[in-house]
Amino acid sequence: MAQQLTERPPITPTSLPRIFRSAARILAANGLHQGDFVEDPFDRRSKSSHATRPMSIVAALNCAVTGDPHRPTAESREAIRVLALRLVVRGSGPYGEDELALAFHVDEWGDTEGRRTESAVAVLEAAADACEVSA
Repeated sequence: MAQQLTERPPITPTSLPRIFRSAARILAANGLHQGDFVEDPFDRRSKSSHATRPMSIVAALNCAVTGDPHRPTAESREAIRVLALRLVVRGSGPYGEDELALAFHVDEWGDTEGRRTESAVAVLEAAADACEVSA
């Protein structure tokens, strides 16, 4: 009799490069969403899991660590902080160092008109590369 294989639990990335790369894969698969954490956040049209919908960069970083785009952790907050300090929006960095200001800055970059999924994926991959070089 054949033995049934069970699915292994997903490996949660804990290093910054792994978090950035995991978020990049999530966005590459789901797409970048502008204007909110996820497409249709109040489930008015869609009943699918929020983790499978197009999402913002901040949501993808949360999702990379927890599997939930709405649930941040210390690790996803640190990834957001590092990324916010790398991004420039209208010629400047984040307006503050608090968690909300940093997340707002990252999402403001992602919400820029004409921003595409490929750009967000490239920025996350570049952040992962930079973290690996500086480690």
